[in-house]
Amino acid sequence: MLKQRPTIRDHSAEANLFARRAFVGFVFVLILVALLLSNLYSIQVEHHQDYQTRSNDNRIKVIPIAPNRGLIYDRNGVLLAENKPVYNLEVTPEDVTDLTSSLNQVSKLIGISEQQKADFLDSIKHTRRFKSQVLKGRLNEQEVAIFSVNQHKFPGFSIEARLARFYPYGDTLTHALGYVAKLNKKELTKLKQQDLATNYRATHDIGKLGIEKYYEQMLHGQVGSQSVEVNNRGRIIRTLSSTPPVPGSDLVLTLDIGLQQIAQHVLKDMRGAIVVMDAKDGGILALYSNPSYDPNLFVHGISSKNYKALLNPDRPLINRTTQGRYAPASTVKPLMAILALEEEIVTEATTMWDPGFFQIQNVEHKWRDWKRWGHGHVDVYKAIEESCDTYFYDAAYRLGITKISNFMNRFGYGDLSGIDIHEETTAILPSKEWKENRFKESWWRGDTISVGIGQGYWTATPIQIANATNILVNKGINHPPHLVQVAKKEDAVEQINNDEKPPVVLKNPDNWRIALDAMHNTVKKVTGTAHKAFKGANYDPAGKTGTAQVVSIAQGERYDAQSLKERQRDNAIYIGFAPFNDPQIVVSIVVENTGGGSSVGAPIARQLMDYYFAANPLPIAKNDSL
Repeated sequence: MLKQRPTIRDHSAEANLFARRAFVGFVFVLILVALLLSNLYSIQVEHHQDYQTRSNDNRIKVIPIAPNRGLIYDRNGVLLAENKPVYNLEVTPEDVTDLTSSLNQVSKLIGISEQQKADFLDSIKHTRRFKSQVLKGRLNEQEVAIFSVNQHKFPGFSIEARLARFYPYGDTLTHALGYVAKLNKKELTKLKQQDLATNYRATHDIGKLGIEKYYEQMLHGQVGSQSVEVNNRGRIIRTLSSTPPVPGSDLVLTLDIGLQQIAQHVLKDMRGAIVVMDAKDGGILALYSNPSYDPNLFVHGISSKNYKALLNPDRPLINRTTQGRYAPASTVKPLMAILALEEEIVTEATTMWDPGFFQIQNVEHKWRDWKRWGHGHVDVYKAIEESCDTYFYDAAYRLGITKISNFMNRFGYGDLSGIDIHEETTAILPSKEWKENRFKESWWRGDTISVGIGQGYWTATPIQIANATNILVNKGINHPPHLVQVAKKEDAVEQINNDEKPPVVLKNPDNWRIALDAMHNTVKKVTGTAHKAFKGANYDPAGKTGTAQVVSIAQGERYDAQSLKERQRDNAIYIGFAPFNDPQIVVSIVVENTGGGSSVGAPIARQLMDYYFAANPLPIAKNDSL
């Protein structure tokens, strides 16, 4: 069978088909080349900086450098919170030939526990072998010396130092200074919300309480950085640039460490609180809550055993100076007298008969005076000097709770004092509205009677009592209580907390004199409740005792401390100032379950004032061990 030979027309069709396919292929190649050139332009020109940055991120690392925390001093320049070097034994695993053998030999030298070794071996599983890890922290001087002598035997082992917070006076200042401890997730989240997290990239600790927390941003400083070049394994090859950190500000407190130590000494093993204020500006000279605890326990992480020891019925974790709520008792009588004078329900010359109790007409219940047989004829001076309850029962009943509550609020009761620590409560200044909200009950006129002597629903903190006394002593001038007076950074000095609040103005300013003279007589007159405690003082004091009832005593029964449980006994309270004609200090003292203000509170105030006005104060001792 013969094949048909292709015609000229068939060759022409094939040529056209090939040409079309070649054209399409050429166009496709051109498109690919165009895309390639476009991507090259985009990478090399338009996004050059982005890729250069990403390249540098793989090659250059920025290492944050923690700033040194600011120091804290007392008013006389005594160092209260410092940064001391802590020595850690660290190991770089890749430089150790036989890690197990080396660990066993080092353990024989400086006593490394099995738990410490286990923790170390676990930590190196999750890090690069060229990075050092802590084997044992907080070496003492003997351990540092022993290892240093033998270090040549242990390649890859080294002692590294870092600064850690240290409080040389331990539990003497805990409730004022607070402490720093490890930064937790909750705090880090809060820092992120405040746009402050970047400044904590190299920081392990943060202020938890007291001054350390309140002034955290001033004390912390500014983080520094170091740019380094690393290889593909993350090892540092060289340093490219460095920005040094800026240390935090140093703080100078109003506290006097000597007076603070006296406050701790006089309370001994009693539960209570002491506040001593500078009458001229409201600066806190002493702020001590007993029992206390050593803040250094928290700096490096407190053990569960030590923490459980703090969870005891004496509640050492509570700052009694600002969080303790106590009935202010008779310490409010000078202010009650001023209010009664202001409202003209009594005058300087008004007298009343005290039979030893107060009774509302047609009401059987009797409100007893502390002196069962009464004080006889009583005027406003004698009522304060001898602490006559009946006089102030009557005054409160006639004034009414609204006037009392409004007036006392002007002196800071029922409100935060404004002291520069966060741990504070408002306590309770009772009113009609308060009782309605709290108990869903109306206020009865009988409720007001106990309020007249600082009892009933009324509670206050020692710092509130001190603040109210300072306003009284300054005849209405209001210097808010504060702990920090100066912040220092390099050569700059910033004055802090030198503002005044609006003063308390009386309709008759002479009423200040009457109350203050009566407080002076309380100490100077033989019949005054604080006379015995201050007998022979070489300065001129004034004050007011108080005894706060903790549990109610049944009608007709007498208070007998021995028949009551220890925690049901009266609290001793005292307020005072000196010298009388030119007040320099104000004291507020509360001692729990120890009896009367005249027998316990006033003698404590005497010791504090004796120290303050002494020509040669006692030497100061401190704890230097970390």
